[in-house]
Amino acid sequence: MIFGDTPVTEAEGCVLAHSLLVGGRKWPKGRVIDRADIEALRAAGIPCVVAARLEPGDVAEDPAAARLAQAVAGSGLTAGTATTGRVNLHASADGLAVIDAAGVNRLNGVSEAVTLATLAPWQPVTARTMMATIKIIPFAVPESVLTACLPATPLLRVAPWRGLRAGLLQTRVHGTKDSVLAKTTEATARRLESCGARLIAEERCAHRSADVAAALKALRAAGCEMLLLVGASAITDRCDVLPSAVVEAGGSVTHLGMPVDPGNLLMLAAWDGVPVLGLPGCARSPRLNGADWVLWRLAAGLPVGPADIMGMGVGGLITDVPGRPMPRARASTP
Repeated sequence: MIFGDTPVTEAEGCVLAHSLLVGGRKWPKGRVIDRADIEALRAAGIPCVVAARLEPGDVAEDPAAARLAQAVAGSGLTAGTATTGRVNLHASADGLAVIDAAGVNRLNGVSEAVTLATLAPWQPVTARTMMATIKIIPFAVPESVLTACLPATPLLRVAPWRGLRAGLLQTRVHGTKDSVLAKTTEATARRLESCGARLIAEERCAHRSADVAAALKALRAAGCEMLLLVGASAITDRCDVLPSAVVEAGGSVTHLGMPVDPGNLLMLAAWDGVPVLGLPGCARSPRLNGADWVLWRLAAGLPVGPADIMGMGVGGLITDVPGRPMPRARASTP
């Protein structure tokens, strides 16, 4: 592409680089100059314009953006019309944003002329949410550059909510208030609704392994496809009450703890073919916590393993929850 001052007499077919006032009318940048425009420019006494001339092998900004959008957009995404070298990608369904961050970085590393900006990975989206925008910086890019940017497989998709039916189990000890349990149930139901799931059954029992194991079986018999556990006391060890109950029932603990705060004391387990999530105490509040990050993936039918959880530390320092028994600032004060 040739860019710079261009005599009006040679400007036919060039792209106007800057907006220009001609005969009392504003011409926008990006306008392709035709023969009539040349006559208007000469009549206005404008001898030259700043313009871009495409060369053989160049791809204009809009077709380039459209081709890139088609290559990066996976299921659950729709692409808008390319204009001024930009295409926006929107979610077409409610779900979780799945983004190949390494792939996006590779694309953006090919050339300064081609850019792709996305939401942060693993964020809930609703239909019509803008998930990404593609922008071609100059008025055209060489075909070789565009080809190098095109990924072999899509980099973005929406994993739709599966509509899981969930069960909640809360344990209690002497002095546990019914009002606390009721508020936890309400917060959990809303949390599930926000990711397309619903609470269909609840069990409350004593904070003893045998009682928890029996309650788990009751929830599974009720048709629950995901089990959420909230203990009267937070889980602090794999031999604690809730992990022991899962094992006693025949399940297994996949991971305990996470590098996200609030949310450190989370348990991920599996039993009878369904995921079991031991929620940290902060999940009694509707505020965002680390358990949400795991819950969203489960609700979208995405696998979650120890490596996934241990990789959540960067960005895992979430705003502290008001009313926390021991705010982190006080806990670390000398």
